[in-house]
Amino acid sequence: MRRQATRRPGTTIVESAFVYPILFLFVIGLLVGAMGVFRYQQVAALARQGSRYASVHGARYARENKTTAATEDDVENFVAAHAVNMDTSRLTTTVTWDASNEQSYSKVNASGEVAAVKNTVTVTVTYTWLPEVYLGGFTLSSTSVVPMSY
Repeated sequence: MRRQATRRPGTTIVESAFVYPILFLFVIGLLVGAMGVFRYQQVAALARQGSRYASVHGARYARENKTTAATEDDVENFVAAHAVNMDTSRLTTTVTWDASNEQSYSKVNASGEVAAVKNTVTVTVTYTWLPEVYLGGFTLSSTSVVPMSY
């Protein structure tokens, strides 16, 4: 003799009313977090691309190709041109060279010997990301340091 299960009409609807909103918020949060990681990867890639551009378009490049060396404005324009689906008004780029945009410079060490020191270029890209779901703004920043190589 089996006992018949009692029917409970509507329990699935009540349970779903509690579970589905929580599940929906979790999925939306996961998607927004993934978009944040994606934006940070874009900022990091822009910093690397900008530092490489500045590295290979230095003074030696200018002499050999009879043109001008890359300036901070040139690197900023390069980075802005490669910022796909990003609001360039919230994108800032700073570029600094050690001593100049030559490959190396001479430095006198403590013993009085002259040594060649490799110049580097540092590019920092900062982006203010406003998530697709209003949570305020987040500042994403990445820095890349590359030796002058052309």
